[in-house]
Amino acid sequence: MGRAKEIQIRVIPSKIANPFIRAHHYSGKVVNNSCLHFGAFLDGRLHGVLSYGPSLDKKKIIGLVEGTAWDGFLELNRMAFDDYLPRNSESYCIAKTIRLIRKQAPQVKWIISFADGCSCGDGTIYRACNFVLTDIKRNDALCLLPNGDKIHKMTLHSNPTSPRPELGGRTFYEVTGGKYDWDAYVKEVGGTILPGYQLRYIYFIDPEYRKRLKVPEIPFSRIDELGAGMYKGQQVSQAERHAESHFEQ
Repeated sequence: MGRAKEIQIRVIPSKIANPFIRAHHYSGKVVNNSCLHFGAFLDGRLHGVLSYGPSLDKKKIIGLVEGTAWDGFLELNRMAFDDYLPRNSESYCIAKTIRLIRKQAPQVKWIISFADGCSCGDGTIYRACNFVLTDIKRNDALCLLPNGDKIHKMTLHSNPTSPRPELGGRTFYEVTGGKYDWDAYVKEVGGTILPGYQLRYIYFIDPEYRKRLKVPEIPFSRIDELGAGMYKGQQVSQAERHAESHFEQ
């Protein structure tokens, strides 16, 4: 683990976390309902942020695990690091933040997170941290705008009446006639759907809740069987990734 063990994890306010995420996360965007931010500090400076909060589609997500209380789970919805931190820092920081949640918020029984293969990867870090894979699906929810920006469908669905700059100040609903019509939006802005997969992972803080999972656990081998292995938006198998990692060492 090397110097990763020297990283200090502290709760930080959104006014510190959000600018860092905008600067270092591949999306350049924050999740507005993130409510718990951890900072990763090394040598006295902030070099990483992990943000947790309720899922945007909380009513749907809560049903994945039977008997979950309304405040019984969180989503790890943003994780951003600069290039200063040593190897294995991401998995170390995830483990540390989960231990803090277990201690300070015992009502939280599990953590959910999503790996975006269109822009980032297929969740190597989650697998290293003992998350359970619970879904692999083709992702048609990320649009590349003509100016190079990217926007996720959920951003529009959660704020359908907010003016959008790429729509000249019009809202999503104004373009779609008050419907959740993603295809109409993509056509209107002249965007392109980015190909790839989205993978859903769950970490069970309370092992008893793993027994309550209402969907099947998916073996990691299924990622390659579906051709869903991704790294920085490029298709790659787990074997190729392991070989590259071994070569780098």
